Amino acid sequence: MEKIKLEIVGLSYSQTQSGAYALVLSEANGNRRLPIIIGGFEAQAIAIELEKMVPTRPLTHDLFKNFAQAFEITVKEVVIYNLVEGIFYSKLVCEQNGESLEIDARTSDAIAIGVRFNCAVYTYESILSSAGIMLDENDGEEDLIAESMEEEPAEGGNKLESLTDDELNQQMQEAVDNEDYELASKIRDELNRRSSN
Repeated sequence: MEKIKLEIVGLSYSQTQSGAYALVLSEANGNRRLPIIIGGFEAQAIAIELEKMVPTRPLTHDLFKNFAQAFEITVKEVVIYNLVEGIFYSKLVCEQNGESLEIDARTSDAIAIGVRFNCAVYTYESILSSAGIMLDENDGEEDLIAESMEEEPAEGGNKLESLTDDELNQQMQEAVDNEDYELASKIRDELNRRSSN
């Protein structure tokens, strides 16, 4: 079966499931999007790496990368290979000493590790055809992501949308310093929403 390359389009707070996030993947050479609901911790881990934030201590996925590199293991690709009752199944395709290894993983963890190794994410046509969403030419990426966005109050009860960009950047830095990556990712989402308008 031929693999289809995917790219990360966005990550946003999900309105439909409390404490969950929507990770939206895009078909590299097409108009289909693959939304995946993931947990807050994994969303933070992906967002931190995508935004090149540096936590004060290594997160679990950073530890995995450090461990793998210490034993000369490279993650080559992430493959979302199955979908059963709404649950995506993934694997990390790794290489050590010229030998290929496959490690089963939750999709959210696989992608959080994959972004740390700058490796490609793939899936198969059967998964895209059953769980993918076709994006019309008139729709923008932000429309798809905005469907699962939810404004959250920032510290002091202010809504993120009421703060200036400078205030948001300052709060994001404070959130990273305090290891409050959930707040940092929400602030990042608000800044991204503004830049796309």
